[in-house]
Amino acid sequence: MGWRLTPEQEQIRRAVRELCSGFRGAYWRELDARQAHPEEFVDTLTKGGWLAALIPEEYGGSGLGVLEASIILEEINRCDGNAAACHAQMYIVAALLRHGSEIQKRKYLPRIAAGDLRLQAFGVTEPTTGSDTTQLKTIAVRKGDKYVVNGQKVFISRVEHSDLLLLLVRTTPADQVAKRTQGLSMLLVELREAVGKGLTIHPIRTMMNHQTTELFIDSLEVPVENLVGEEGNGFRYILDGMNAERILIAAECIGDGRWFVERSCRYANERVVFDRPIGKNQGVQFPIARAHVNVEAADLMRFHAAELFDRGEPCGAEANMAKLLAADASWEAANVALQTYGGFGFAADYDIERKFRETRLYQVAPISTNLILAYIAEHLLRLPRSY
Repeated sequence: MGWRLTPEQEQIRRAVRELCSGFRGAYWRELDARQAHPEEFVDTLTKGGWLAALIPEEYGGSGLGVLEASIILEEINRCDGNAAACHAQMYIVAALLRHGSEIQKRKYLPRIAAGDLRLQAFGVTEPTTGSDTTQLKTIAVRKGDKYVVNGQKVFISRVEHSDLLLLLVRTTPADQVAKRTQGLSMLLVELREAVGKGLTIHPIRTMMNHQTTELFIDSLEVPVENLVGEEGNGFRYILDGMNAERILIAAECIGDGRWFVERSCRYANERVVFDRPIGKNQGVQFPIARAHVNVEAADLMRFHAAELFDRGEPCGAEANMAKLLAADASWEAANVALQTYGGFGFAADYDIERKFRETRLYQVAPISTNLILAYIAEHLLRLPRSY
């Protein structure tokens, strides 16, 4: 139960840390100021094979598990970076691996592993449905060997920096299914063919540099062969993919949390007020210590959830709890760091305010903490459904 990393996993951590040493705070601050995508960083990760971690060796990847993938993303965030620039490829690939056809895997996975294609965009959220995924309005109607898609998506990140988009659509009208989770399907959209031919992308400026967009879909044609899995089972597929997503996001939060704690400790030791380092005061010490404890506790749930996922066992509750605990821990650590730095925490050169904005997102997305609590209440504690 100690979740001690193997020598191979420790080597992954060290290798990613070494790669990230060439992309420290100044690099990310400059991108943040311009709201620019970290192309050089993503290219370096890709060339190193890190974004192909979950792709099996037979398709050109490393054949690692979600646990190893989580170590990669954690270390990026711990080393000043923001893994949101590339994390989607990890969990989208997991969905394609579990539910895609052999033809689809052989067509796309080797090119993704080689860096010839990027699979960085996941189209689920809509303006009028938000977290109520089963009520989404984007419709795909089959006409011969194509699906014709109409609808709208919002807060879809990295579409402008991806070659492929995994899109959730309704293929059977809601009033024609027995359960609202039925009739949803996943389509793999080749963006080079779609943009300007039924797909329009509008960027959305947000409080963090997340390359977020709104998608307008008007009679977009997608080949039937790009249906992932069986028609109508898309909701089950995305839940499976979301377990990987939540474990990986938890790891990023843990990376953020450790970054904040480490920065707080460094500053508390260096900053002298009233002839003594501020870290000598328990009013400064205790919040940092508690933040550290909470990050470490969340880390244990991350490892537990990842182990279950990699063994192919049910892990929905554990993945959700890992994400909630880690998001809460990183946000607490962010507040502690800002308070420790005082006025300097608001200065861009210290990176606190940037990372503060970035880690705040995970209280809301990719799933809000309230929805996780509702899931735990209903499915684990057997309380009445609240929504």
